[in-house]
Amino acid sequence: MQLADVTEAFLRSIDIHTILPQQEPFVMVGKLVHFELRTSTTETVIREDNLFVEKGYFTPCGIMENMAQTCASRIGFYNKYILEKEVQIGYIGAIRDFVNPGKARAGSQITTTVDVVDEVFGMTLASATVKCQEEVIATAQIVLAVKNMEL
Repeated sequence: MQLADVTEAFLRSIDIHTILPQQEPFVMVGKLVHFELRTSTTETVIREDNLFVEKGYFTPCGIMENMAQTCASRIGFYNKYILEKEVQIGYIGAIRDFVNPGKARAGSQITTTVDVVDEVFGMTLASATVKCQEEVIATAQIVLAVKNMEL
């Protein structure tokens, strides 16, 4: 597949479990809805039974994991559909400047966008923004380490 062939409809048709190393009950993203080499977006409906829902709200830990998995879905999509390789395992190296001015209630949809700032030696520095109903509920800088990264 060529990058020019990637459409939102195609992205939405992908089962997120096929591009992430995480599996249930630890999947914190719903659908990859936008992909470019340096920017990706996911949409996620926060389920009531999510491991990171407490007192009806998605916790900051859940939001951070959602940010990391949005990065992972970008890498997983690229490796599986563009390079035709296996999904790689990644690790959160650091989260900096996490700001969480809003909340997402269980049942609501969040939209998470990650913009790659830099990539070197299997490490990715990205800026992440999470919105719920167009309100920014969290931002952060996230560092991910990926084994044998090829993006």
